[in-house]
Amino acid sequence: MLYNAVLRTPPIWRSPKAILAVSVLFNFAGFTLIGPVAPFLVAQFVPPVRVAISVSAIMTLYAVCQLVAAPVLGALSDRLGRKPILIATLFGSATGYLVFGVAGSFSMLLISRAIDGLTAGSTGAVYAYVADITEPEDRGKVFGLLGAAGGFGFLMGPAVGGLLGQISLSAPAFVAAGLAILNLLWVFVALPESNVKHDRSASLTLHHLNPFSPLAYALRLPLIKLAFASAFLFYLAGTMLQVNIAVFAKDILSFEPVGIGLLLCTVGVLDIFSQGWLAPRLQHRLGERLTAVVGLAINALGLIMVATTVHITSSQLLFAAIAIFTLGDGFYQPSMSAVISNAAPGDQQGRVQGANQAQQSIARIVGPLASGTLYQLSAGGPYIVGAGVILMSMCFAAVLQGQSKSTGR
Repeated sequence: MLYNAVLRTPPIWRSPKAILAVSVLFNFAGFTLIGPVAPFLVAQFVPPVRVAISVSAIMTLYAVCQLVAAPVLGALSDRLGRKPILIATLFGSATGYLVFGVAGSFSMLLISRAIDGLTAGSTGAVYAYVADITEPEDRGKVFGLLGAAGGFGFLMGPAVGGLLGQISLSAPAFVAAGLAILNLLWVFVALPESNVKHDRSASLTLHHLNPFSPLAYALRLPLIKLAFASAFLFYLAGTMLQVNIAVFAKDILSFEPVGIGLLLCTVGVLDIFSQGWLAPRLQHRLGERLTAVVGLAINALGLIMVATTVHITSSQLLFAAIAIFTLGDGFYQPSMSAVISNAAPGDQQGRVQGANQAQQSIARIVGPLASGTLYQLSAGGPYIVGAGVILMSMCFAAVLQGQSKSTGR
């Protein structure tokens, strides 16, 4: 049951969809602000040969903490409401970024990412909020708009982070903390609660607070099981690229922070175009499941092109490869998010979205370790293997598409 009070037309600054979009924008901007400087910051504390694996270790620790926390936060949002969870996670992000900025050792960098990971439930809460206030047939479009907002954050964050990194390697982290605090204050003042009491989960037990319980529950739902398998493999391959691309660009093409920032800006530009404009139109024509399959095919091509850059050392080729990968990403993510949301029971949206974050966290635990190890063997290794993983994801997405045809959904 949708919360009708939320669906009324409020002033734009109190519009739930506007607040959620800006929250996603700030979230992505904050995360990508520190991306261009991360390899250089880590290099202050570890030998050069350990930079790639150390960056991977930071990403892995964040994912481990998110794996533990996200399902619990999702279950709590079903019982306590979405707004308190959003506020708590934003406070955790601000704290984590502040610690990252003042870190004087590699251990402090690890602690900062652990703090952020243990409070990383904002994405699940945002997606559950969308499910509370939109009809199933409209969710793919709204998820696409949120993806476009994230794309704008990707566009803004790396560029600003690269420029700030020229002033101080810590400056991007402090700006990221400021964005999180501004976001927290706006949510506190202006965002209404969507999960009203009569729509909330009836109980909250220790079983629900087991971080693996929501994942086990979600995997008992047949459609979500297939969707999770496809999404897990997609995020595994995507993480292998994301965690390594800054190091790859630095080593293979001698990029500085500004160049890395511009490369990541490409992601933002294409996310805005693909998720905000093109994906909704493809979903209307092809359906969400087939749009996801098309996106994965484009992802695989982009990863192969990145690997080719090792042998054809061209910055233009790398930019084109990242653009193509991001185009496919923009088709896949909102489409699969809509499939998962529409398959989840209404009073378990937070639990399923928390489980979705959990399985993404598992991918983000395995991905950095695999990427770092493969990169030590061959600079193109993470991207060749990643392309193969994407093809496996396509197999599960194709089964979902086949079920769509057989059931007429």
